Amino acid sequence: MTDCPFCRWADDPDQRLVCRNHSALFLQNEKTQGALAESGVIVPIRHAETVFDLTADEVQATFQLLANVKTWMDETYRPDGYNIGWNCGAVGGQEIMHAHLHVIPRFAQEPFAGRGIRFWLKQEANRWR
Repeated sequence: MTDCPFCRWADDPDQRLVCRNHSALFLQNEKTQGALAESGVIVPIRHAETVFDLTADEVQATFQLLANVKTWMDETYRPDGYNIGWNCGAVGGQEIMHAHLHVIPRFAQEPFAGRGIRFWLKQEANRWR
């Protein structure tokens, strides 16, 4: 897919390949991290739209790489916790339609430390029924 930033990661000087295995890559892009410094994404090498489209091998490779990424982040950044997650589909918050697992190190000094990925979804303002 020529318009997918994850499919053409090697052509993007802002994408940093940290590590990889046979079916997945761990990428960091400082320009897109915003307040989520040191975060990154694990993406399958093959273009697949969501986690539900991954093969069993791609799922296994993703979680093998996740273990390696955690070890690397623990040594490099020494976070106090992690958020790990998939957004699936536009309504689910997915902005790039290539499956990617967010790996977000969390730190005790953050203003929103202790608030997980569901914090905003659980707010009364998000209630629709």
